[in-house]
Amino acid sequence: MTWEELEAAAMNCQKCPLAKTRTNCVLGCGNRNTDLMFIGEAPGESEDLQGIPFVGRAGKLLDKYFEAVGIERDDIYIANILKCRPPQNRDPAPAEEEACIDYLRAQVKLIQPNIIVCLGRISGQRLMKPDLRITKEHGIWVKKAGVMMTTVYHPSYLLRPNPQAREQMLTDMKEIVRMREELRGGGSNG
Repeated sequence: MTWEELEAAAMNCQKCPLAKTRTNCVLGCGNRNTDLMFIGEAPGESEDLQGIPFVGRAGKLLDKYFEAVGIERDDIYIANILKCRPPQNRDPAPAEEEACIDYLRAQVKLIQPNIIVCLGRISGQRLMKPDLRITKEHGIWVKKAGVMMTTVYHPSYLLRPNPQAREQMLTDMKEIVRMREELRGGGSNG
């Protein structure tokens, strides 16, 4: 599948009821030739309106973490499992995930990243392990199909007062940068 075929299929998708309530299909954005991909769960209201992932309050916070560790948003690719917004930003239903997962698989196949970062519990459970516990397993690396994967807190979770989780997120983001450098052959010893 080419990018053009993927975009056309997603934009015209009617596989689940979310297609009827969306403003925009939110496929993803960023560098399609990157080695680093971030995957969240589903678009929120701002994302649905703009057609771009992570542009609302949670996205602005994620951008601050990117900036803090030197990740350029234009240098990575960001997507979600779901391409349409669930009503009231509720968690995606399993049937909705199933309807959309092939679009995400196609994106991963086209991009071929070395690292996938799951943003939040839902993404981590779907892509890494069904019983993932985000508070215990964030920042842990797993290799699947030749790709290094980790889960970090979803930025919407960090909008709540939780200084410890915010600190852990910064540590996890620094580790993502370290792993990226290591996989590129420029790993450091400290």
